[in-house]
Amino acid sequence: MTRKKIVVTGAAGLVGQNLVTLLEGRGDLDIVAIDKHRANSAIFRRLHPDIAFVEADMAVPGDWARAFEGADTVVLNHAQIGALTEEPFIANNVTATGHVLAAAGAAGVPYIVHISSSVLNSAAEDFYVSSKTAQERMVRDGPIPAVVLRPTLMYGWFDRKHLGWLARFMKRSPVFPVPNHGKYIRQPLYVRDFCAIIAACIDTPRPGEVFDISGQEKHAYIDIIRGVKRASGAGAMIVRIPFGLFWWLLKIYGWLDRDPPFTPTQLEALVIPEEFPVIDWPGIFGVRATPMHEALDETFGHPDYSEVVLEF
Repeated sequence: MTRKKIVVTGAAGLVGQNLVTLLEGRGDLDIVAIDKHRANSAIFRRLHPDIAFVEADMAVPGDWARAFEGADTVVLNHAQIGALTEEPFIANNVTATGHVLAAAGAAGVPYIVHISSSVLNSAAEDFYVSSKTAQERMVRDGPIPAVVLRPTLMYGWFDRKHLGWLARFMKRSPVFPVPNHGKYIRQPLYVRDFCAIIAACIDTPRPGEVFDISGQEKHAYIDIIRGVKRASGAGAMIVRIPFGLFWWLLKIYGWLDRDPPFTPTQLEALVIPEEFPVIDWPGIFGVRATPMHEALDETFGHPDYSEVVLEF
């Protein structure tokens, strides 16, 4: 059997952890994982002791570049998702990507699966949107053939920032605030479905193609919160509060926490009315779309992974 070498950047985060969980049992792949987050890297090593792991900051040139030698595919997955200033977004989404592309090019890597973002189709404007736009442009303009996947907001095991954080907040607090009416349409994507799409792109390369991968179901934000409450067993009361009050509460929280999980800018993006394209990715990639109620039960009901909490 011919074995493929797969390098996964940003491997200790939401997508990386789930992808390796999906792929590690396959006998036809040799996986090398790269991440810089010390605490989450330790969690990765504990959960995946048989996977080769490189802990490194790819925004800084170094010996980590050797990991790309002999690779058949790079899953370019690293990303800065949240921060209060622009510098981390530039360092991790732009500078690090330039170094990865240079290392992969020098190693003769023939193919990239790039994890972009649906924000490229969004009306929102912030550091994340601008840096992810620049990142995708670098990949598509580069010399290495790549498929680009643009997922919407994701949830599932190892979700430190989105529905996972919300569930933990619900379990700690007697009330859970929702801005205004809460009827903002969202299309969350189950991360295990997305990882199955990545695996399909590894097995059947699609160089030069771009896919917008959104959740097949459309849900109001407040209904998603109710679903999370049910599946997680949280006891918080869901309370609607005025947008302005919510904004100032997040602003104050940001003064107290240097790396808050939810910021006023993200709140502003939340209330922008938008819907993303829905393509037939189940038919294109041969991946079943898991219904949200089922995915939430898996997310909060797994005996091992449901209790794993990654750091910010």
